[in-house]
Amino acid sequence: MTDRELLELRARKWRTNGEPIRSLEDAQQFIESVGFCLLYPLRPPVFAPTFIGAFTGSDQDLPTWQHAFADPRAQQATELMVRLLRQKSAYEANPFGETSFLVAASVFAFFYGVVGDRNPRHAPKIGSRSEYSPLAVHAFQAIQQKGPVSKPHLKEMLGGDLSTAALDRALHELWSRLRITRVDYKPEEGAFWDVLFRWSPELVREGMNISLIAALTALVSKYLDCVVAAEQSEVEEFFSHFIARSRVREAINALIAGRELSFVHIGSRAMLECTPPRLPVPARIPRPQRPDAAELCRRVPELKKDS
Repeated sequence: MTDRELLELRARKWRTNGEPIRSLEDAQQFIESVGFCLLYPLRPPVFAPTFIGAFTGSDQDLPTWQHAFADPRAQQATELMVRLLRQKSAYEANPFGETSFLVAASVFAFFYGVVGDRNPRHAPKIGSRSEYSPLAVHAFQAIQQKGPVSKPHLKEMLGGDLSTAALDRALHELWSRLRITRVDYKPEEGAFWDVLFRWSPELVREGMNISLIAALTALVSKYLDCVVAAEQSEVEEFFSHFIARSRVREAINALIAGRELSFVHIGSRAMLECTPPRLPVPARIPRPQRPDAAELCRRVPELKKDS
C-alpha cells in the first residue's frame, strides 16, 4: 500500500471523498463504520475523523468549535448529530475538551469500560475523599430528580448566585466520568442533560462488567479499523486524552501477541493495522486413481461382455 492509497481509503471511510452524509440513516451508517469521531477538528489536529467533515464531504475549510456558531454547515451538522443522540445511535463524551466526541452505540460499552464510573448506581457524595466537587454532587442530584433538564432550568433549580462558568465546570466533572450525558438540544434552551445510567442502563451495565484491558483492546482495534493503519505513536497519542500511554502500549502488545494486529510498511513507515482475515484454504479434492495395466487386462472380458 502506498501513502496515496492509504489517504484514499481513509477519505472513503471518513466520508471526505465528496460523498457527504445527509440523512439520519447515512449518519448511523457512518458512526457505526468509524466507531467514534470528533464533532469538529482540533488545533493541533487529532488523528481521527470528524462529523462535520463527513457532513460536508470534505476535510478542507472545516470550522473549529470556536467558529462553528458562524457557519451554517455546523448548525445543520449539529441538528443531525442531535438526532443520533435522541435515537441512541450514538453517545456524546468530552475527553478532548474543546469539541464533542461521538461514540457509536456498538462501541460505547467499551468506551465506558475505560473511562466510566464503576459504581454508577450510587449518587456521588460530598466529602474529603469524593472525586466530585460539592456543586457537581448537587447538580447530579438535581438531574437525577428532574432530568432530562436544560442548563438554564438546572441553574434555577440549584439557586443562589451561581455563575455559568461554575455550572459548566460541575457538568464537565460529571460528564467526564460518564455520570451524565447530553440527550437533546433545543435552540431556545440549549442542551438537555440526563443521568446516563437512566438513559442507557443496558450499555452502562455492560461497560461496568468489561475489564479495562478488554475494553481498551477493543477500542484500539476499532480505532485502527477506522484509520486503516497508523504508527504506534499516533495510536498512543489519540488514547492519551483519556488513559495513560502505558496502558495503551499494554493493549497494543496484547493485540500483537494475539496476532490481532500486525505491521505493514507504507512508504518508509512501519504502521500498525488490523490483521487481515485469512482466506479459507479450499478442500483438496482427491484425484481419481488411474487403474494400472494389470487391472485393465483383467477387466477386458467384462467390458466386451457389457458391450
